[in-house]
Amino acid sequence: MTPPTSSSTVTLNVNGEKHSLTVDHRTTLLDALRDRLDLTGTKKGCDHGQCGACTVLVDGRRTVSCLQLAVASEDREITTVEGVAEGDRLHPVQQAFLDLDGYQCGFCTPGQICSAVAVIEEHAAGWPSAVTADVRTEAGPPPLTTEEIKERMSGNLCRCAAYGQMAEAVARAAAEASTDTAVTEGTAA
Repeated sequence: MTPPTSSSTVTLNVNGEKHSLTVDHRTTLLDALRDRLDLTGTKKGCDHGQCGACTVLVDGRRTVSCLQLAVASEDREITTVEGVAEGDRLHPVQQAFLDLDGYQCGFCTPGQICSAVAVIEEHAAGWPSAVTADVRTEAGPPPLTTEEIKERMSGNLCRCAAYGQMAEAVARAAAEASTDTAVTEGTAA
């Protein structure tokens, strides 16, 4: 009888590019990104899913990549901080973080940015948070207050405590996204 193998070849679709890797079944998505694909923007913080430094987007949803196995990420759309910009143009969240000093040492910034991108999309889709007062679907998205932003971003820790600037950056990027959507919808009509 042949002993079971402890590795597999997987295809990871990262930032729109497919990568074929042979990985140990225990390899996390975080380690595959950093050590095998040299995408070091995603940071290894606590390695227990508690700090959010390793947050990436998997199929558009926030994921702490230190708890996601690489083999479980096969054929899914993975976006790291290196992939949120459009060419040379920064994503509105990145630009707002830069403009409003939404970072200090910068260690948590990649995870914060990926999380903020998802927060804005979740809010626009009407997903409630733990502090949303009216969770009825017909109520639509709640106002994106500082309290809402802080609750939605609470899985991402910052040792430097730049939370005020980060909340302001998320609010600015969200306002820009809603303006862009309104302009696009108005053009289509």
